[in-house]
Amino acid sequence: MLIQLNAVSRFYQMGNNQIAALNRISCTVASGEFVAVMGPSGSGKSTLLNVLGCLHKPSTGEYFLENVDIEKTSDHDLAEIRNRKIGFVFQSFNLFPYMTALQNVQVPLIYMGYPKKQRARKANMALDMVGLKGRSNHRPGELSGGQQQRVAIARALVGNPLLLLADEPTGNLDSASGHEIMTLFSELNKEGTAIIMVTHQRSISKFTRRIITLEDGRIVRDGPSH
Repeated sequence: MLIQLNAVSRFYQMGNNQIAALNRISCTVASGEFVAVMGPSGSGKSTLLNVLGCLHKPSTGEYFLENVDIEKTSDHDLAEIRNRKIGFVFQSFNLFPYMTALQNVQVPLIYMGYPKKQRARKANMALDMVGLKGRSNHRPGELSGGQQQRVAIARALVGNPLLLLADEPTGNLDSASGHEIMTLFSELNKEGTAIIMVTHQRSISKFTRRIITLEDGRIVRDGPSH
């Protein structure tokens, strides 16, 4: 099992009030699954993604990633897990505007300690994988929104992560570009990459195999996307 959540809660303090962004969530995700997380604004979708991505630890409950208890893991080891096992894709792309596509994709490999030549080779392979082989020397401002998101996906994949987490990855794209990105995600999933994606778009969620729906920090539905 890739992911196991046991009664996970995540609390935030707002003045004198304690708010439960996640409220005793339990679920599992197997290797190679493609899951959409849906729900109204404020339902806990992004908080769940942050917990799964080891950016936040649960306030209570247990989170196991490949049988590793995240709550008991040191900050240093969590950083290693994020670098080597998890890829992140964001709605706003989060690319460095002064870097080329190739340089942007190489950034995670720098933190992993890859030598320069190997970084360039792996980054070029990742750009080729997302259909941007001829755009490696273009900066983000010279690329369309869909192309920028492909660069962001290449950056997320370059370290061969076990898990790809995407937060509204098509939110800033037109429908045609969004469809292209989801087709790419589907292809990556068929090759074995586990993907968990937050989205509010029902049409986008149909590309996934499973939908988890949140309301008020709780899972209210968990089933096949069809």
